[in-house]
Amino acid sequence: MIDIVDEAPDHTGAREGLLDLCFGEDRFRKTSERLREGRLPVFAFSAIDESGKLVGTVRLWSVADRNGSQSLLLGPLAVDPGCRGLKVGDRLMRHALNQAAVLGHGSVILVGDQPYYTRFGFAAGLLDKVGLPGPVDYHRFLGLEFAPGHIAGLEGVLSAAGLPDPTAVPVARDDVFSVSQAL
Repeated sequence: MIDIVDEAPDHTGAREGLLDLCFGEDRFRKTSERLREGRLPVFAFSAIDESGKLVGTVRLWSVADRNGSQSLLLGPLAVDPGCRGLKVGDRLMRHALNQAAVLGHGSVILVGDQPYYTRFGFAAGLLDKVGLPGPVDYHRFLGLEFAPGHIAGLEGVLSAAGLPDPTAVPVARDDVFSVSQAL
């Protein structure tokens, strides 16, 4: 049996190991990572198996457009390869989206594989007036609305809007992209 629980501080090492396994070091180069760096997630959930091992993770982050309107950025979602086919990712997604809806968030956006995320209600083509702070394949830039018209009201390049992480260490990067590259 696999339980979906709120992420706990003792999940950190296992979560980072799982993300490395699933995405490798390139995960730090993704444009979405620029919106997560130095911030606390709004929601963070872990999938834990019967032995207590972390086998899945998903997080949602607060982002804002140029007018201060906010949405949630989902990611990363990762599942231990040994648990694929057990619907762990589906359960994590449904739990995260339910929590976001129940707590009154207007929308969730992500950069991901449309065939996978469509089953949860995500669609392409909703974010035409929105950019990210770096390169992105806009065919993979997907949105899901809980409040009708919420995404249509977003515009401009998104920025991080979540609470600062007091434990974050500033990272010097040579792969940070300018805003002009995002559009």
